[in-house]
Amino acid sequence: MSNSYEIRDPIHGFIQLNDWELSVVNHPAFQRLRRIRQLGLSELVYPGTTHTRFEHSLGVMHVGTRMFDKIVEKRKEFLMQVLGFNDRGLDKDRVIVRFACLLHDLGHCPFSHVGESVMPVKSNGKHYKHEDYSSQIVRIILKDVIENHPENDNYEIKADDVAAMIDGDATATLGRRLLWREIVSSQLDADRSDYLLRDSYYAGVSYGHFDLERVLSTMTVASKSGGSSTLAIEDGGRNAAEALIIARYMMFWQVYAQKTRRICDFHASEALKCILESDMFCKGTFPIPDSEANLKKYLSLDDFYIFGKMHEHECGRHSECLLDRKQDRCVYETSYNPLAESNELKEVKKVLYGRISFTDNTAFDWYKNLQEIPIYNKDSQIVEDLSQKSQIIPALKKSGLIRLYVKKEDVGFAKDQIKEIRSKEVK
Repeated sequence: MSNSYEIRDPIHGFIQLNDWELSVVNHPAFQRLRRIRQLGLSELVYPGTTHTRFEHSLGVMHVGTRMFDKIVEKRKEFLMQVLGFNDRGLDKDRVIVRFACLLHDLGHCPFSHVGESVMPVKSNGKHYKHEDYSSQIVRIILKDVIENHPENDNYEIKADDVAAMIDGDATATLGRRLLWREIVSSQLDADRSDYLLRDSYYAGVSYGHFDLERVLSTMTVASKSGGSSTLAIEDGGRNAAEALIIARYMMFWQVYAQKTRRICDFHASEALKCILESDMFCKGTFPIPDSEANLKKYLSLDDFYIFGKMHEHECGRHSECLLDRKQDRCVYETSYNPLAESNELKEVKKVLYGRISFTDNTAFDWYKNLQEIPIYNKDSQIVEDLSQKSQIIPALKKSGLIRLYVKKEDVGFAKDQIKEIRSKEVK
């Protein structure tokens, strides 16, 4: 009988682990997440956001388990008679889902998403993502601790089973287990449910709040018109699903895309490029996740390492901007949803030519980048997209804005020029 351990969490209360999971949590690759800030350098704006990927990963495992258990409790007959699951398979899948949720962020680089612009490029021209590193760390670095633990004698789980759940590798034999990947990565995933509540808690804002209990109590699995199965929300939980999307929308604009945070992200990204360029084994980018040696090099990089290099002044003015709180300043910002550059913006760019240090062109397509949430009607057994059932969601069309930043010493000049442009327009 495995021992049970409890970790106290400010968001979810007590999070339980067994011996097997604890051995994974205690592995250096997972402990590294204690040194990876969840929100990069957001603490320069929201001082409380010093939480890390470590506690977030534990929270995702906790929420993902609750999702899995609720679906099995509610739809076990459907899972077994229609989809072909059995008790042993469900027990094994539960273990895999817990590990996948726990380990989904293993591959985050220093400052989390900020560093993804520095990741190497694949043969298809696209950048590697942290999920690529996460799955490879699971397959290679954590293979032994996952596969050779005594408790695995009951399940015969392979590291590749967990990695495939993280990266959705089509070559892996997920089979009907593909359904559970939606708990790890989808519009309804446990990742989003945890980070919205956790980030808003530590930032001290209420924008990310939504009714998690209602979402969990109305989660189900249903067949779509094409015959495939999907995780869905019962029609009675539609408003909770709307609140989840609205919470993400508000957190994006009020926290994740806040203007000072955005320029700090820019400085951090430039500092990373400079540090990695001077590092003998990185050559200006992170190591490619194609070998144990490269993965170990990658895992040696964390926020502490990068801050140490900043203090050694290996990244010029960008380290000074961050360490001395002398970041560049936003001097111009458009309204939301600019369809095109206005004449005023073009004129501002013209008069500030050579002084603009960073142009932040932030845009988010809430339809393209967000998958639809399926809404299941128990009476008709029909699955419809949330946007078809909601008056609110269709209004969240693509939104964005453009900001112009200059060095601190150029702020006075820039504001004078912008004021003059606007005075001419009034006349």
